[in-house]
Amino acid sequence: MIIMRTKMLLLLLAVASGAFAENLSLVVKNSQTPQLNLKNKTVLTAPAEGLWSIATKWENQWPSGWKHASPTKEEQVGDWQVLTGELALKKGRFLIRDAYRHEGNRVKCIRRFRWKGKQPIDSVTLSVRWQFKAELPQVFIPGIIYYGNPSGEKNGAHKLPVYHGKNGEKAIFEEHRFPLPFASFEWKDGNKYMGAALHTKPSPVYGGKHFDQWWSLGVESFEDYSELVMLSGPITYNGKPSVAKALQHRAMKYGETWMKFEPGDIVEKTFYLEAYDVKEQGSGFQTPMYTSIDIFKPFYTEDFPTFQEIITDKYRFTKSRYMETDDYAGFNMYPSHITPQVVMGWAGQSEAPTYALQVLKDKIGDDKVRGMVQKSLDHISTSTLTDKGFCVRYNTKNKKWSNTDPVSEGQAMNSIALAIQAGRKDKKMNTEKWEVFLKKACDLHLKRINDSNWKPRNTAEAFYISPFLIASDLFRNKEYKKLALKIADYYAKRHISMEEPYWGGTLDATCEDKEGAWGAFQGFMTAYEYTKEKKYLKWAKHAGDVVLSYTVVWDIPLPAGRLADHGLKTRGWTGVSPQNQHLDVYGVLVTPMVYKLGMYTNNEALKRLAIVMYRSCGQMIDPYGSQGEQIQETNFAQHGNMSNVYKLRGGYSESWSVYWITAHFLHAAAQFVEMGVEIE
Repeated sequence: MIIMRTKMLLLLLAVASGAFAENLSLVVKNSQTPQLNLKNKTVLTAPAEGLWSIATKWENQWPSGWKHASPTKEEQVGDWQVLTGELALKKGRFLIRDAYRHEGNRVKCIRRFRWKGKQPIDSVTLSVRWQFKAELPQVFIPGIIYYGNPSGEKNGAHKLPVYHGKNGEKAIFEEHRFPLPFASFEWKDGNKYMGAALHTKPSPVYGGKHFDQWWSLGVESFEDYSELVMLSGPITYNGKPSVAKALQHRAMKYGETWMKFEPGDIVEKTFYLEAYDVKEQGSGFQTPMYTSIDIFKPFYTEDFPTFQEIITDKYRFTKSRYMETDDYAGFNMYPSHITPQVVMGWAGQSEAPTYALQVLKDKIGDDKVRGMVQKSLDHISTSTLTDKGFCVRYNTKNKKWSNTDPVSEGQAMNSIALAIQAGRKDKKMNTEKWEVFLKKACDLHLKRINDSNWKPRNTAEAFYISPFLIASDLFRNKEYKKLALKIADYYAKRHISMEEPYWGGTLDATCEDKEGAWGAFQGFMTAYEYTKEKKYLKWAKHAGDVVLSYTVVWDIPLPAGRLADHGLKTRGWTGVSPQNQHLDVYGVLVTPMVYKLGMYTNNEALKRLAIVMYRSCGQMIDPYGSQGEQIQETNFAQHGNMSNVYKLRGGYSESWSVYWITAHFLHAAAQFVEMGVEIE
């Protein structure tokens, strides 16, 4: 009976995870040309010139002298479909083997190259290539290219990769640049949409010319077809061969990435092929994203700091940033060498502790919490209001408020609204000044957004959705709720098709970004919770999946440097944007909402991933409770010595220790506590 129940459970799990891919099949025509079929329709094919392509020269900063070969033998070995062949060169032969096997909703392949020659051979580039026919397909490469990056292109294409799917375009990047290691296309097929993805198990290149040379992954388009492609090192984007997206505003040369084989050397590379129907325009990225999570299963947490350790450390740092005089009180955004300032929202988050510390006071065990919360939020409530919004920056030197921007204002209003909710439950807190300020802020934005001339530049104003909904409940104001849903409906219409991906949520990058998607994700999810209308949950999943596409699902091996010194595990950290290609702890802020998305969609993987994201980002906390802002997991940097592209990866910038890095941990922790979620 126990055996029967176990078999039934395994069967149910297999069905739930798509382990029986009856619609997906790998067909080998004439024992030579593999093709990936979906419902008996060919989606991906090997190149016509041959399944295997190897370059033997390097010219004009790119591989050349390509030679091709096709299988000469096909056999079935257990679950594996094995194709073998060879490529003859003057110096010897490459013996090549592909072994394919179905794994859930994908086909796994282990490609093997063996050099049979009496002498070494260099200037070699290995490849994996799969083609399909479609007119101007849309490209999705996690963390790097979002449906071509149209907003980034509009605001300065030299700053980041762009892609149109036109003849001759290439976009190929180092594997360690990928948070989720896949490249995908979405295209229109008649009256419907289809998608295909190439996933990889990332690895350094054996015999690579450069130290720390890795395989690369990306896409290439031709006149009447496009390719998903992997290479043993070469990278390119925006029409420039052998360049890395190494700096915030420009590329750096990264060439001569060939490899050398000694006699008898063997190289193996694992990849996965996936083809799928796309329900509607702009959703094709979602299928391979969840496939990537399933491939890597990044759920282990025992090597991370505990929830209580993180809260304790971050509260210690928070106290070190608290300021109080006769003129002001608040949490300083900056380290000591900069004029102390209370800055609301991104990236100061000086208002965030006023909510978080109230909820966490029992876990913190410090009687000073109430005083800091009361005085700091009372001071914030003195912010100057204008027709455009309220000021978010208070300079303690000149004692003046300044600066307005929708990202910071929306985030500040959300935290203040949550602080009022928490404060009303505590008889020792006085929320009167906070409520007056929040009402004034809501009223001025209500008037502004209801104006017929309201045309937001980007996704930034999605951050107003959540606070307006909370305020509608706090103050029993139906107009606030109506406005919030107007904003939500507006942004769904603007972004769900991904003709214009979510963008503009950061203050130092004008392109597609995780923070813009987060503003929409938070807004759509809150709209669902306040209305229970399914469309908002659908939109929340879409925006939430874009946010999660910046989340690293694998542990990127790191070269010698600060990160390697700490044995950093990268799973759970998040990238920033196609322009700023480093990791940071921002993702901890979204983790309660990711957990909720898992609850509402019955996805245990999302709930587990949310916990990994929170705890993993606590790895680099120092004895003071501080962390740096930039984790250099790839060939990219914004601080320090940036003259040598080969020495950027593995670096760590900790000097810019602004307060948001701490505030987000406490803010998310408070939400988990209110949700009753134990994340140990």
